Amino acid sequence: AVVSTQSTGALTSKKSPYDAIKPPEMSFDEDDSAKPIKSLPQTKNIWELCIQATERANHATSKGSDHSGVVVENPNKSVERSIFVAGAKSSGKTGMILRFLDRDEQPKATTALEYTFGRRSRNDSMSKDVAHVWELGGGVALSNLIEVPVTKDCIETLNFVIVVDLSRPESIWTTLETLIAAIRQRVKKVIHELKVDSPSAANRLVAECLARYGPEHPDKDILDIIPVPLTILGSKYDLFQNFDSEKRKIITRTLRYVAHLYGAHLCYFSSKMEQLVMRARSLLGHLVFKTQLSKSTVTDHTKPVYILAGMDAVSQIGSPPSVVGSRSLLEQWKQLFLSSFPQEPEAAMPEDPSKDRKYSEPLVDTVRAQKDEELERFRKAQERKMRQSAI
Repeated sequence: AVVSTQSTGALTSKKSPYDAIKPPEMSFDEDDSAKPIKSLPQTKNIWELCIQATERANHATSKGSDHSGVVVENPNKSVERSIFVAGAKSSGKTGMILRFLDRDEQPKATTALEYTFGRRSRNDSMSKDVAHVWELGGGVALSNLIEVPVTKDCIETLNFVIVVDLSRPESIWTTLETLIAAIRQRVKKVIHELKVDSPSAANRLVAECLARYGPEHPDKDILDIIPVPLTILGSKYDLFQNFDSEKRKIITRTLRYVAHLYGAHLCYFSSKMEQLVMRARSLLGHLVFKTQLSKSTVTDHTKPVYILAGMDAVSQIGSPPSVVGSRSLLEQWKQLFLSSFPQEPEAAMPEDPSKDRKYSEPLVDTVRAQKDEELERFRKAQERKMRQSAI
């Protein structure tokens, strides 16, 4: 369905683009003949001036501000936003992206960092919003590639999505801890660069994330919010729902606390349950296209959880059993989770990925082998010459 994007707040009053075009002032001699004091430039006709004035007016009103000073976008202008998806191996990231983009394709294994995009038309407008979608493959082993798409040019329109496999709790904590640390580090560096060029933009990023909680939220002083929108998606709920109730409770409460601490949305998802597919699509659509979003909350661990950032609280999540030596609630939840679900070590990347049979290309590999042999013969020949010259 085509949905128009609504702006947040009232735009400043706009003038007609043609107000910028004024007729030349006129003076009258005694013979009543009109003479222009200042004539129009001879190099441009009236239509060229109209086009210039319209472009200036559109540029000036492409962004306005509401009465609170928050920058709001022109609803008639196309908007481009980015979403960066990362998570555990084989957790359903690609399938989720394909469902979001409404593509009937068979998911394939993601190689390193892949890019795609989607577009959405608006009602009563020729404009189309664009969603740039980056997907990180290889689990957490390639988390350093986050530096490629996350730059100061797109940080203001960027959203992060971390996908954890609910059916494999032995990988959940490692996935969350590694990716959140990588995101925090990169975002911190990019915002520092942004402050040099545009301090107001950097401050606005932080203010918008804090605004989800509001000044009256009871946990506002203990949160460690990442200043870029973050979503934690728990995949394969169709398998997770068959887990023992106590295990589901520990996993859900831990995920709720981590999401709450870092200012993230939390949503359970399954590609085999159409209702959850639609809910996840709605959430992702809101992130990149700013479509309407249901604010209903599901916190029951026996149901597919759905909690937007700012809608949870430590008092509702509860406290984990106190652990000796733990210095924070996060550390207590970590110890509880690890004692219940020991984490499997992440599979190391091969030293030379070109030798991985999964990426074999017969023609390329044959030529590569020939070049390697030639290089080895050349190296040995050079060593013999050096030995002979030294004698």
